[in-house]
Amino acid sequence: MAQWTSAVGAAQLARLLTSQQDRPAGPGTKRPPAYRALADGIRLLVLEGRVPVAARLPAERELALALSVSRTTVAAAYEALRAEGFLESRRGAGSWTAVPAGNPLPARGLEPLPPEALGSVIDLGTAALPAPEPWLTRAVQGALEELPPYAHTHGDYPAGLPALRSMIAERYTAHGIPTMPEQIMVTTGAMGAIDAICHLFAGRGERIAVESPSYANILQLMREAGARLVPVAMAEGLTGWDVDRWRQVLREAAPRLAYVVADFHNPTGALADEDQRRRLVDAARSAGTVLVADETMSELWLDPDVEMPRPVCAFDPAGSTVITVGSASKAFWAGMRIGWVRAAPDVIRSLVAARAYADLGTPVLEQLAVNWLFGTGGWEQAVEVRRAQARENRDALVTAVRRELPDWEFEVPQGGLTLWVRTGGLSGSRLAEAGERVGVRVPSGPRFGVDGAFEGYVRLPFTVGGAVAEEAAVRLAAAARLVESGVSGGGESVRPFVA
Repeated sequence: MAQWTSAVGAAQLARLLTSQQDRPAGPGTKRPPAYRALADGIRLLVLEGRVPVAARLPAERELALALSVSRTTVAAAYEALRAEGFLESRRGAGSWTAVPAGNPLPARGLEPLPPEALGSVIDLGTAALPAPEPWLTRAVQGALEELPPYAHTHGDYPAGLPALRSMIAERYTAHGIPTMPEQIMVTTGAMGAIDAICHLFAGRGERIAVESPSYANILQLMREAGARLVPVAMAEGLTGWDVDRWRQVLREAAPRLAYVVADFHNPTGALADEDQRRRLVDAARSAGTVLVADETMSELWLDPDVEMPRPVCAFDPAGSTVITVGSASKAFWAGMRIGWVRAAPDVIRSLVAARAYADLGTPVLEQLAVNWLFGTGGWEQAVEVRRAQARENRDALVTAVRRELPDWEFEVPQGGLTLWVRTGGLSGSRLAEAGERVGVRVPSGPRFGVDGAFEGYVRLPFTVGGAVAEEAAVRLAAAARLVESGVSGGGESVRPFVA
């Protein structure tokens, strides 16, 4: 029986390999043999999670043709990977990727670092901060006081608790966007909301237009749902959205859905202005595309002079084109898994009906906690604590990175939780691998792109400050030196394979 669970085609693997960028070898630097460079390239793709474990690799002859190298080179690379435990083979079944015994499986998304590793590794993988106390404790205590009447019911509220739906609708209305409770569904985090939307609107094989770069976990969610992702490049720096390009892509590709993060975009930190928002909605409406606006970062402005534009849904108040996704996880605490959808009532009814085959509903106690925060003013005070913490962390991280890594380039966003950093010509994937050796965990740029893009970037979240931010920058600089010297995991050369 074959031991592989998916397959990587020769053309796809060739694209992934040749997308690996690095600095040119300096004078006197000895490049490894072609087979060794190819083996290192495949190994890195597995460790970085861009080629999954148990994925069947193309036959030697097919890959040799795709890379324009000899079959002997591919055969030698495969043999080296087998010797190192990164490849397994069986006659008649082919060869498939593996990890050596004792090595952890590569993360496919941006999972938080296990708590037991926090003492030795600085985690820059997840853009999430500790809870803003005492507001978490107070919210849970308030929820417990409100719980008894609900405890006498079945506890299943597929659309969300009526009280919380009404509270969320009132908040939109207070922002000048009239909203009824029937336009709100409470979900298990923003991920649960977007998963439900994708399953309703974009079945397997449907196109979804996405920003490039975009939020890694959402991209992975859409891939696993069978969507065909259509990337639309972001403009340089913090200028954000090239709406003419969006209009062209929506018209020519006719995607069923489009996904945007207009408020302090993850990972770049860009903030769409009102004109960009209006034109994005117009372009989606003209193309017949449903525009999913992720506003989970919308309350995380960090500078006092930021003038927040109206929400994207303000330009489509009836909800016929725009579906808005919100969440308590970024603005309050990642452990508070409460999200919501704002859309037209018929869309909400369809999402609720489909939920019977998914998770049935969202935990009642957490909904009551968020409702308590919204109803008492605790939310605003907690978010202000969060802004102050993120602002302090951002400033400390920016100062430390500029000091330790002056060749790295980035623009400082006015809000959100992340820096999008060009790494001075170094491979982001190799930096991530080298970072594991020196005790700093950082996600590489390709996690935020489609098909190997953004190899020359990493994302740095505002999750650490003070002395920890300074130490994180020192360790990143150490990882950069390892990559520059051509050394990473296992002490082997990690220069990219170039066909």
